[in-house]
Amino acid sequence: MINATPFSSTIVLRALRAVRLGLLFLLGAALLLGGHPMDALAKTKGKSSVPRPEPDLKILSLHAAPMPYRPQDGPFHFIATVQLPKEVDEQLMLEVSALVTSSSMTSLRFLSIRQPVNEHAQTATSAAGDTPQKHVQVDLVWDGLDHNKQQVPVGSYEYEVRVKLLSNGEKGQRTQMLSWPKRGKFVVKN
Repeated sequence: MINATPFSSTIVLRALRAVRLGLLFLLGAALLLGGHPMDALAKTKGKSSVPRPEPDLKILSLHAAPMPYRPQDGPFHFIATVQLPKEVDEQLMLEVSALVTSSSMTSLRFLSIRQPVNEHAQTATSAAGDTPQKHVQVDLVWDGLDHNKQQVPVGSYEYEVRVKLLSNGEKGQRTQMLSWPKRGKFVVKN
């Protein structure tokens, strides 16, 4: 009778050594190609060391009130002063939006206003004598209700306000320019 155990265990040991050697070879190649082995396997988005310039469409100021907010006392206001680009197409729409969220994300509400870009625009003269900047003041009103039209519970909430310039295209409205967002927090009390 022939005992097959020593022969098959030798084959298994050789196979394990070959796999281990192959993995070490791949790990070494990855280290030679550029740093951490997982970096060689993962696709990464390149980061530029140069900061992005602020867009010409800006939220100059944002006033959120009343603080703290009591829904029984009336609505909550997001009053944004928006600076328009120096040259802006009259056909564009201005959209100001706010997203209100609770820390648990169980309560949220999206508010939005769209209007022609030059509606209620005011021209402010610059001190340097440059082309005057146009400003628009927009008031977003929140009624204290969540996405299910229920009054939000007492607690801490966050908001993010953005401004967009939209153009009408064949397939609907498209974003032409987007401002940097303004963020903040407020408290809802009884």
